Amino acid sequence: MMLHHVSIVVTDIDRSIAFYRDVFGLKQIERPAFSSVGAWFACGSQQIHLIVNPEGTLRRSSTIDTADGHFAFRTDEFEACIQGLIAKGFREDAPDGDPWRLHLRLNGPAGFPQAYLLDPDRNIIEVNGMG
Repeated sequence: MMLHHVSIVVTDIDRSIAFYRDVFGLKQIERPAFSSVGAWFACGSQQIHLIVNPEGTLRRSSTIDTADGHFAFRTDEFEACIQGLIAKGFREDAPDGDPWRLHLRLNGPAGFPQAYLLDPDRNIIEVNGMG
């Protein structure tokens, strides 16, 4: 078994395509002609699938809860990734509930650095570095 893709519920496909392309540099790939609206991105040997659901995500909270459902990107360029997020407007000092909040755990119990942020639909994204 290996992970093939993660599907993420979004409400505005254009906004979400721009977010995942511009914030994480993911490359959009061809998607079959499903009856639903969505977009696919390559992510290493796996994929990220965006699926439009006008009702949105199950998450109603606008705060980052590291114990809530999330998915993670791993990078061997963690510091450069964090600097890129900061350059795009994410801030560690943004208050809880601010969509630009960046939650960092540089020396946490996982044994590798972690950062958490929200996408435009409040999906929690973790970015972690190599141990």
